Amino acid sequence: MSIHKAQGPEYPAVVIPLAMQHYMLLERNLLYTGVTRGKQLVVIIAQPKALALAVKNQRSQRRVTNLKTRLSTNG
Repeated sequence: MSIHKAQGPEYPAVVIPLAMQHYMLLERNLLYTGVTRGKQLVVIIAQPKALALAVKNQRSQRRVTNLKTRLSTNG
């Protein structure tokens, strides 16, 4: 199961593979989600470069949604 599908429940064990072939998915928030889903065991199998990139990459935090403006004008 992918991290995207596991964003709610916890699981007894989680294995997280990180490879540079999937560099577009290497983001800190996805790594955090994967790690926090493991209830008893979390195993990260990673290329060192891929793990470093995932930890450093906060791209998803830079979203421009104008949510604050939309809430203040519609509220």
